[in-house]
Amino acid sequence: MRQQAAVQHQPVAFAGSVERGCDDSFSQVAESMSTRSSMFDSLFRVVGALAVMAWTVTLRGADMESFAVEVASIVQEGMREGNMPGAVVVVADRHHVLYQQAFGDRQVQPSREPMTLDTVFDLASLTKPIATGTAMMRLVQLGKVDVDQPVSVYLPEFTGKGKEWITVSDLLLHVGGLIPDNALEDYEHGSEIAWQRICDLPAQTPRGESFAYSDVGFIVLGKLVERVSGTTLDRFVVNEVFAPLDMRETMFNPNESLQQRTAVTELVDSRWMRGQVHDPRAYRLGGTAGHAGLFSTASDLVRYGQMMLSKGQSHPEILDSPTYQLMTQPRTTPRGSRTLSWDHRSPYSSNRGQSLSESAFGHGGFTGTVIWIDPDKQRVFVFLSSRLHPDGEGTVNPLAGKIATLVGALPND
Repeated sequence: MRQQAAVQHQPVAFAGSVERGCDDSFSQVAESMSTRSSMFDSLFRVVGALAVMAWTVTLRGADMESFAVEVASIVQEGMREGNMPGAVVVVADRHHVLYQQAFGDRQVQPSREPMTLDTVFDLASLTKPIATGTAMMRLVQLGKVDVDQPVSVYLPEFTGKGKEWITVSDLLLHVGGLIPDNALEDYEHGSEIAWQRICDLPAQTPRGESFAYSDVGFIVLGKLVERVSGTTLDRFVVNEVFAPLDMRETMFNPNESLQQRTAVTELVDSRWMRGQVHDPRAYRLGGTAGHAGLFSTASDLVRYGQMMLSKGQSHPEILDSPTYQLMTQPRTTPRGSRTLSWDHRSPYSSNRGQSLSESAFGHGGFTGTVIWIDPDKQRVFVFLSSRLHPDGEGTVNPLAGKIATLVGALPND
């Protein structure tokens, strides 16, 4: 058990809707005063408006104060139990950050560094929807990919041994019948040999008959993005998604300046992994792969989440409304429901909590990262930690789920 790290007191941000409400109330009062002749009537309305505003501020403040106390209790318990050295928790609506807090440390070995709101995290499998899935949807929107077509239409070498009719959507839903992970040995001789080994793999089951969460499937999807776009996955997703959203700290293979504030994961070959992808297959593929390798910060993930809350109405437009609906519509699988690249309600949804709406979609990452986006409740929930540091034994999905339950219960403005 590790000693509890101190909570880093960062400013908690509240939405600007209270201020807007005040402005609206004053405008109504002014209009009333200009159209009524009675001074007492006008004064009565002013007093009434001020009372309503005071009640609104108190209610919202009380809600957020209670929420902040409960979140701190959950996170601190997780740190006491040794599940992670620290965390960043952020909640936002479409336009504002409602809550943000950094807890504990981002590193405890070989030296201690406090967690900060701008800490960079290895997102692990959040790469699947945020990079690969969104890149695929951009190609769909551009008319270059049809998710109902077999993967072999775009990657002719991906055929044989039962793979001929596996579709793009099958892989996005993890129902293509592929093995979850092939041998690490297949990645020891460079990316081209690794790709040949993947193409030689047989399907484990017929497409659509079983749900098996597959890194291999998303490595294939990353390859498809590169083949169709004519550029690398990392470049395509930066140009088409991250740069337009001003997500400047979201990338594969983060640069040296970002590495300096990246949360450390595990000790590998006598070296602490910091800014290098933890996933062993992505690492052997040079740090960029369809299933893992993306790094980001909480603020950048909020930007992405707010774009998704717009339901295809964001500016700049990343996904139009039909493409957004295609990506986020829940689909039944043999083990729960998924959307195209996102979790919905599946065996991996313990970090979803109990109170998000049926429109919510999200994902977790092996390193201790979670994001859920709820369009109906207009909430983005981001939980970032490095649960593997320092001993590789932390567990955060249950506590992230507890916080997600609190997020879903927050009143809408």
